[in-house]
Amino acid sequence: MILFEEALNIVTQAAQTTQTTEKIDFLGAQGRILAESVRSDINMPPFDKSAMDGYACRKADIKNDLEVIEVLAAGKIPHETVGPNQCTKIMTGAIIPEGADCVLMVEHTESVDDKHIRFIKEETNTNICYFAEDIKKDDLVLEKGIIIKPQHIAVMASVGYTQALVFKQPRVGIISTGDELVEPQHMPAKSQIRNSNGYQLIAQVRRAGGIANYIGISEDSEAVTYDTISKAVSENDIVLLTGGVSMGDFDFVPDIMEQIGIDIKFRTIAVQPGKPTLFGTYKNDTYIYGLPGNPVSSYTQFELLVKPLLLKLMGNETPQVAIRMPMGTSYHRRKSVRKSFLPVTISDDGKVMPVKYHGSAHIHSYVFADGIISIDIGKEILEEGELVSVGLI
Repeated sequence: MILFEEALNIVTQAAQTTQTTEKIDFLGAQGRILAESVRSDINMPPFDKSAMDGYACRKADIKNDLEVIEVLAAGKIPHETVGPNQCTKIMTGAIIPEGADCVLMVEHTESVDDKHIRFIKEETNTNICYFAEDIKKDDLVLEKGIIIKPQHIAVMASVGYTQALVFKQPRVGIISTGDELVEPQHMPAKSQIRNSNGYQLIAQVRRAGGIANYIGISEDSEAVTYDTISKAVSENDIVLLTGGVSMGDFDFVPDIMEQIGIDIKFRTIAVQPGKPTLFGTYKNDTYIYGLPGNPVSSYTQFELLVKPLLLKLMGNETPQVAIRMPMGTSYHRRKSVRKSFLPVTISDDGKVMPVKYHGSAHIHSYVFADGIISIDIGKEILEEGELVSVGLI
C-alpha cells in the first residue's frame, strides 16, 4: 500500500502526452484541449471608440454649450471634425471623430435647443476605448494546453480563429465486473444491484473531455475477464474496470492483468474511500485502472487519479483548482491511518460543511456535494474555522 501522493506521481509520470491533433470548427471545440497557441490577427479595439452613448467633444469645452454637428451610429464613418464648442452625438462602439478627446455620457447632459446640448456635471472621464489598448496584433491571446471554455470561443471569434487545432480525445474503455450487476433498465433480483458506477464513469469521462467506450458488465469468470481485458487494452487508450480488485475469492483481476502483460505499478493506496485502487500500463501507451466497485470510491478516485492522466494525455497539465475555505463546523473521524477524502457542501456564507453519508456505496450523498476535501494521515479533527482546500466537483 502506497501513499496517495506517491500514486498520483506514478500516474502523472507514466502519462505520455499525445501528439495526435485534429482541426475542428471552433464552435465545437468547447471542452477540448487547444493544441497550439493563438495570436491575434488584428488590433483591438481597431480604432478609438466610444465606451457609451453620449456626445464626443473637446474636454476643454465641457463648460460651454455645445453645437451638435453630426449623429454617429456604431459601424459608420464620421464625416465631420469636432471643433471648438462643437460635439458629435455618438453611439456606443462608434469611431471617435477627429478633434474629440472625450465622450460626455448622455445622462450627464441636457438639451438647450434643437442644435445645442449642455454638460450638467463638473467633471467627466474620457469614456473612450483606445486603439489596441486591449490587444495588439500578434499578441498571444490563448495558450496551448488550455481546456477550451465559452470565453475562449469568444476570443477565437474575435481574432478569426475559426478552425481550432485540438488534441484528439483519448478513448476510454469502461468495464464493470460482478455477477451481482444488472443494467439500469432491468429490475434487480434479490441478490442483484443496478450498475450505477459504469454509467457514472461514462459521464465523468465525457465531462473530462475523453471518449467513453462502454464495454459493459463482465461476469465473474477468469476466462471471460481475460478476454474482455485483452480486447479492451488493444482498442482503448485508457481502460477503467470497477470491482474485482480487492481481496475477495472472485477478485482475480490483478492476476489476469499480469497474465496479459500489464505492468502493475500499484495495487492499493492509503486512502479512504478507494483503498483497493490499481494502476498499470500496457506496452507503455495504454493505461489501466482497477477501481473499487463501490460508486463513491470509483467516483472519487476517478476525479483524483484518472482525470489528471486523461487531461495530461490531451496536453493539459494544469493542476486542478482547489479553493481555500473555512470549515463551518468541526469534523471528527474515528481512524486516521489513511488519507481521507470527504464530500462537502459550501454554505451561502462561504463555509465548508461535510456531507453525511453512509459509506462508499452511498453515491446518493454526492448529489448534494459541491466539492471534496482531504484529511491527512494522522489528523483526526478538523476544527470549525480551520482552512481546508476544496476541490470543486
